[in-house]
Amino acid sequence: MLAAGAAGAREAQFDLVHGESHRAGHAKAGRGGVASARPVPCLTWRSHAGRIDSAAMAAILVDIDGVLHVSGQPIPGAMEAVAELRRQGHRLRFVTNNTTRSRAMLAEEMRGYGLELDDSELQTTAVAAARALAGKRVLALVIAAVVDDLEGIELVGEGAEAVLLGGADETEETGRVFSYMNLARAFAELEQGADLYCLHKNQWWQTSRGPLLDSGAFVAGLEYAAGVEATVLGKPSPAYFEAALAALDAEPDLTWMVGDDLESDIAGAQRYGLKTVLVRTGKFRPDQLERTTVVPDAVVSSIAYLPEWLEQLP
Repeated sequence: MLAAGAAGAREAQFDLVHGESHRAGHAKAGRGGVASARPVPCLTWRSHAGRIDSAAMAAILVDIDGVLHVSGQPIPGAMEAVAELRRQGHRLRFVTNNTTRSRAMLAEEMRGYGLELDDSELQTTAVAAARALAGKRVLALVIAAVVDDLEGIELVGEGAEAVLLGGADETEETGRVFSYMNLARAFAELEQGADLYCLHKNQWWQTSRGPLLDSGAFVAGLEYAAGVEATVLGKPSPAYFEAALAALDAEPDLTWMVGDDLESDIAGAQRYGLKTVLVRTGKFRPDQLERTTVVPDAVVSSIAYLPEWLEQLP
């Protein structure tokens, strides 16, 4: 743990608050935009959090939306921070619930922001779905761009063994994918015995225009109507985190999850035994952190401050 007294000479860079009394230093953010951070990152370290023996070699799972960018606008310093984490020797995997682009498209987009990554370093929910539903007849309500990642699945309009719901995007395609007729068709398939799956169950996501309703609402509606429970294939499902750790050959207690979503990123990772860092960008809201029982291991203003903080771990 960093000593509070050590922050005095570095007050312009770090503001440390130990234990769980970290509410007072948080950035304020309305529901209309990205959380605005103070010039210094407020950091919290849980007093009962275990120590990572080799912080320099720890694996790190990095969320994308809200951590590296918001609606295509890179978070200041995010790409430089990723480059520094690589320089420090961390093994990185980029884990996203993005359901509007194929893995290849998303990787190319991130490279356009200045992020160096190989397609294989990026883990998406559609790829996870292809693995879980391989060989099945599936009615898929998904954005067209991710269909290429559903290789090995037989896409059908009726007689499905499984119904798969993807996520929403910021275009009018969302209205077509999740139209009443499509949702009614999905309900009919569930009534005939199909199983319900979803790429994620997010309630909303942060955009440059503010928060937008996500497809979790449609998943919940089908669960209610058909009296079934959906299997979540993306975060926060244990299988998603298990696949990410397997790709890095990493142990949960030697791995950090960096995200902006308290449930999908932080709580999901903690249930699988990972250490967690919550960033005050993207979906972060101070009032949610006040009310939640989910306590991240650390809170930083943005991923831009993560490399320096990790270097100071004991």
